[in-house]
Amino acid sequence: MPILCRVTRGDLTESIHVIFATVVDDSGHIVFSTGDPNYLTCIRSSLKPFQAAASIRAGAVDAAGFNEKEIALMCASHLGENRHIKIAQAMLDKLGFTLDDYECGVHFPADISSRRDLIRSKTDPNPLHNNCSGKHAGMLALAKHLVNNPKNYIQSEHEVQKTIFKALQEYSGIKDIPMETDGCSAPTAFFTMETIAKLYQLLATGEYPELVRVFNAMNSYPYNVAGKGHFDTKFITALGGDAVTKGGGESIQGISLKNRDGKNLGISLKVLDGNSRAMPIGAITLLEHLDLLTKKEISNLDEYRKRERKNCRDNKIGQIEVYIES
Repeated sequence: MPILCRVTRGDLTESIHVIFATVVDDSGHIVFSTGDPNYLTCIRSSLKPFQAAASIRAGAVDAAGFNEKEIALMCASHLGENRHIKIAQAMLDKLGFTLDDYECGVHFPADISSRRDLIRSKTDPNPLHNNCSGKHAGMLALAKHLVNNPKNYIQSEHEVQKTIFKALQEYSGIKDIPMETDGCSAPTAFFTMETIAKLYQLLATGEYPELVRVFNAMNSYPYNVAGKGHFDTKFITALGGDAVTKGGGESIQGISLKNRDGKNLGISLKVLDGNSRAMPIGAITLLEHLDLLTKKEISNLDEYRKRERKNCRDNKIGQIEVYIES
């Protein structure tokens, strides 16, 4: 049975979200699954740590002189806060490129206060505000390193995407990976729940030096991975160096856990209807259910153990409850 998230209004059920989840250990075997581990879904931005690793592996990150803060931003779906913009600009400056070289498109910051500040200043957003600007800076670094030309780096036939694809083939063990176009116009992959869990288990090991650097950078600078009040940032911070997580569009989540009773685990979760409100409480409830969090970690993440629904007068009108069959 899948994980069920019951959304109530008063005492009555208004909606139900269904979550599939798969957990893989060091042996590469599934140790827990709810729903279908063979369910094929788009990994979306949960792919970013592995796209970043491909640039590190190729030597592009060191050639550009990117530091750990910048590697963390390469893995980010950041909220467009000032610190994120400044880091992305610094990466662009190191490459000697301009905003015109970005091919990720433009949108307003996801952070509400940053968005309001931009509007008040009568300033238009630019590609740096795109939540994927760090990822694209990493791709631009790869383009400079491989062909010294950023043009069309998002195209699947470009050496940048070919290099990333080859790395994904090795990390996943899959030759024919279905690829489609992400919201930022770069290619992204479709994988099964089992494969996504295996990728995140690999991220928790020391098998690939470039993945170790990604894991360490995300842990050293969790704010760069997302931002103010975001689940990914708070989760990484709460686990204190033993875990990373990265969410993606349409409510996909990958989690890497180190040193859980001597085991390194990879976890994938997918809310089938794509609604993001069910993910944090679903993920934390699953980890508690599997006894994978310490009391201190649970305490640090207490805000995600329950979710009240409130109306415009701040009155409680319901809640989200998670059910996992034993």
